[in-house]
Amino acid sequence: MGYVLSRDGFSQVLRKIGSERLLYAPVNKVGEGRFTDVDVVRYDFVKEAGEIELEKKSDYAFKELLTPLSQTLFFFTENEVKEADMDEREVIVFLRSCDLHAVKRLDAVYLENKFEDPFYKRIRERVKFALIGCGHSYEDCFCVSMGTNKAEEGWLFSVDLIGDRYYCDVKCPELEPVFAAAADGEQDVRVRSVTENEVRVTVPKEVPVSIYKDSLWDEYTSRCINCGRCNFVCPTCTCFTMQDVFYTDNGRVGERRRVGASCMVDGYTNVAGGGQYRRTNGERMRFKVLHKIHDFRMRFGYDMCVGCGRCDMVCPEYISFANIINKVNDAVEGGRENG
Repeated sequence: MGYVLSRDGFSQVLRKIGSERLLYAPVNKVGEGRFTDVDVVRYDFVKEAGEIELEKKSDYAFKELLTPLSQTLFFFTENEVKEADMDEREVIVFLRSCDLHAVKRLDAVYLENKFEDPFYKRIRERVKFALIGCGHSYEDCFCVSMGTNKAEEGWLFSVDLIGDRYYCDVKCPELEPVFAAAADGEQDVRVRSVTENEVRVTVPKEVPVSIYKDSLWDEYTSRCINCGRCNFVCPTCTCFTMQDVFYTDNGRVGERRRVGASCMVDGYTNVAGGGQYRRTNGERMRFKVLHKIHDFRMRFGYDMCVGCGRCDMVCPEYISFANIINKVNDAVEGGRENG
């Protein structure tokens, strides 16, 4: 069912929905970017329509709600362990099609592997989604090439801001009366989706073992500064490390935390005895890229990368992930031609 609402009408809807749920959406943070006079769009909890940034692409993904950068899992004493408390209210996350496809990737890693992750599952069970329409492609996006430009299911309602009106396609019968009460009437509304990007990539269907030793990775040993920004803005990166924080000198009282980690940062592959896998930045780039467009697909049947382009936006060295994918494809095709 479709509805068209004014800003006041959409705020009325959000207040009604938010009376029992939390609303998590992209927000334009004025002056909070990498420089004092630069804005940044990142996720936060909202209550009004005017707080939600629907025009700009978010610089950071939604995933900190599902996989916090620092998450206390449980507390421990000498005699007992207590799981950390959590707000049990349902959360509605506003996100675009590529990010909704990213949720499928996160679910695959945390819920469809050998074992279900109980801490992720506990959060995931209370999270629902609202789809933000895309009226045009954004800079660095290549979602069409990755097949993530449309999301037909998995959301309660959609929202498109066109002019000063909010166009909503409501899939959830429970929410239809809420929208109907704030709208002028029912209309045929279809959420907008991108059909073409300026950036295009070709993902190789098969990646031979020889690509691991290809010289294409050498460039990134010198160009990449292993800051890890690409990992932390990526909606599908899932790596973490564990930390125990002790409250007493004897180490018997404290808490265990899950902390976000990055395959592009020093120390990620350090092992006992001083060993370190993937020492060079080129080797780390190879690991990340092939995991996104090959290894994950071999396990789950589809690529991990969703083509949001945030890694390209945030890289201080202007390294383009889309360009790397095309380089890998060229190397694979070149290898085939040469036998």
